[in-house]
Amino acid sequence: MRVLFADPCHPRAVAKLHARGFECIEKPQVKADELGPLLAGGEFDVLVVRSTLVTAEAIAASRSLSLIVRAGAGFNNIDVAAASARGIYVCNTPGRNAVAVAELTMGLMVALDRHIADAAADLREGTWDKPRYGAARGLKSRSLGIIGLGRIGMAVAERAAGFGMRLHAVRRPGRDPLVRRRIEDLDFTLHDDLVEMAAFCDVLTLHLAGTEQVVNADVLAAMPAGAILLNTARAGLVDSEALLEAMDAKGIRAGLDVFEDEPTGSTSGFASRLVRHPNVVATPHIGASTEQAQEAVASAIVKVVRAYAGGRVVNCVNLETGRVGSHVIAVRHEDRVGVLASVLAVLRRHDLNVAGMENRIFRDSTAAVATMDLSGIMNPEVVDEILDLPHVYHTEVRPVPGSDSAPAEEDPGP
Repeated sequence: MRVLFADPCHPRAVAKLHARGFECIEKPQVKADELGPLLAGGEFDVLVVRSTLVTAEAIAASRSLSLIVRAGAGFNNIDVAAASARGIYVCNTPGRNAVAVAELTMGLMVALDRHIADAAADLREGTWDKPRYGAARGLKSRSLGIIGLGRIGMAVAERAAGFGMRLHAVRRPGRDPLVRRRIEDLDFTLHDDLVEMAAFCDVLTLHLAGTEQVVNADVLAAMPAGAILLNTARAGLVDSEALLEAMDAKGIRAGLDVFEDEPTGSTSGFASRLVRHPNVVATPHIGASTEQAQEAVASAIVKVVRAYAGGRVVNCVNLETGRVGSHVIAVRHEDRVGVLASVLAVLRRHDLNVAGMENRIFRDSTAAVATMDLSGIMNPEVVDEILDLPHVYHTEVRPVPGSDSAPAEEDPGP
């Protein structure tokens, strides 16, 4: 199996895969427009990327590619829809860089509160200005609003609690019970919406995987004068023009690790009005760039690739997770050659498409059960014909809840 690394990766991942018989090709400086031709001529099975843009054109260029691994949690640099259309798995490595991003977030917060960047710059120039740089507010008992309570957001919450900060979040139904319990343990104050929360917070920090704008002019207007906004997640989450206005009008300060139109290379010139603003402390998208984080991501990459080579797909972001189609059929059968082929032939005659299928063998037995998601019109004859097949023990069909074939629920009344 051939694996292409199109971004720099910790050598541990390459070494471990190579030791297990994978052919690893490293092209860490490849540009987005060079990826397609590289894939077209390389017969690669697996592509590993971090920040390299994987376009629909690059995906279509390869006839052999079957797995794309994102070295990190987010995957907005990959055209997932194009991969799905060609039956290519897209997997990520979530949570492995959470601590690194949380540490940088806290570092930016402290740097802004204590004016560390400006003080260091003045000292390098020979200026000692203790009155100016000794005017910090301090973080103990300040209110921190966290937008996004995944692994990174919770890692920030735990560290901020150690600083003695008061934690805030937006109330959201359906949260994981473990997250709800952690929210209670850390004594979060919950709010009905983001604008309401922003009015209470000395610091707002963003930890969302999506790119939809969250912090707009209304949120910035609600923040107290001189408050801090931190973004180590995605540049598109913040209205940059509104942020510039808020920094000029009410002294909002910002700690930023992500920017729109970032350079594609690891070193490059970069011009940004946000970076030049005196209220900003900025870093060049290094949130996950610690040795510890890169080692953890490398281990996760190896796990994903080895699992795939062994017939399992882990951390996949583009597979349906629930039932699909109109019906589910379960066929209990003897595990022998030709049984499932006969079942599929019946389904084909009745124009039923198999949208998903799993066949599991019972331990210490020759029996198995095949579960299939079907799309189409289910006639009673289908079950009868399958039951008449040799080596089939039992067949059960049920409609998928919510599909057109599922029975409507009774009106519960007023």
